[in-house]
Amino acid sequence: MRRLVLACLGSLLLYVALFAFVLDRPLTLGALRARIEANLARGATITGRKLIILAGSNGPYSHRCQVIEPMLHLPCVNAGVAVGVGLDYLFLRWEPLLHAGDVVYLPLEEAQYARSRAMAELGPDASIMLRHDRTSLTAMPWHRQFAALFTADLRGAVMSVIETALVNDGFHDPRAAVTGTYNAWGDHVGHTAAIGAPNQPTLAEFVPFHPTGEAVEQGYGTRIVGRFLDWAKAHKVQVIGGLPTGFQDSPIRPNALAAIRSLYLAHGAAFMALPNLSRYPRSAFFDTADHLNEAAQIRHSIAVAHALAPLVAERRNASN
Repeated sequence: MRRLVLACLGSLLLYVALFAFVLDRPLTLGALRARIEANLARGATITGRKLIILAGSNGPYSHRCQVIEPMLHLPCVNAGVAVGVGLDYLFLRWEPLLHAGDVVYLPLEEAQYARSRAMAELGPDASIMLRHDRTSLTAMPWHRQFAALFTADLRGAVMSVIETALVNDGFHDPRAAVTGTYNAWGDHVGHTAAIGAPNQPTLAEFVPFHPTGEAVEQGYGTRIVGRFLDWAKAHKVQVIGGLPTGFQDSPIRPNALAAIRSLYLAHGAAFMALPNLSRYPRSAFFDTADHLNEAAQIRHSIAVAHALAPLVAERRNASN
């Protein structure tokens, strides 16, 4: 029995050691980590008041800081990454860079509010923290740290070996040519309607996920956002909630919209919704219901900037 227990403990330690110190996913998790670090690096260089856009991939694909920045006369970082990346991780990384007077715009995807605790704790950021960012991991609650130890599996180990071998062999990542790339602001660029044309048949059949108002209210993601809103209020950081982009023929549920709006207002933050509720024809999208094509991204960003302008100016005047 003693040998069995020792063997189990030994295998467990070996598992943790391999995924914490040896195995890596440079092409998949590495790309996410690179985006997060690049956005943080840009934010760290900005002195004075700034605007940070935080969301999933709806952030960089459907919003353009390059357009919004000159319209609001406010340095802007498009810090959205992917829906799967934990909001608590992104908030933890950004909070040291946020100062009184800064503005955070949150056009979060609906699913980010309704996520369960298990989904939030087992996202790609858990593996990123375990392998590359143990400083952030140790700052997380104990249950988040514990979950990070068990996010990988056999498939992850096999993919780690394959991805590392590809990178060491000089593999050229073709994604930039197929989907576009990122600019200095953190915006996704190059995802034109022409490149996205082959995606239109899939987009025409795609059925988006819309959580109920109850799911939003009880979601673990909502709790995380609420804690950040309280932190921002205490540190005099202005937060403005918003809506993600989506199909015109598949609107957000009214009770979910009410729940999202109430979350921000209840915590002393602002909420901004465009007259069209950020809904556009399917032809305006690139490859998913969260990703506008580049031309629509620019038009949407102009509308967002016009809507944010009075809210941002109001806080600027109040601080003077």
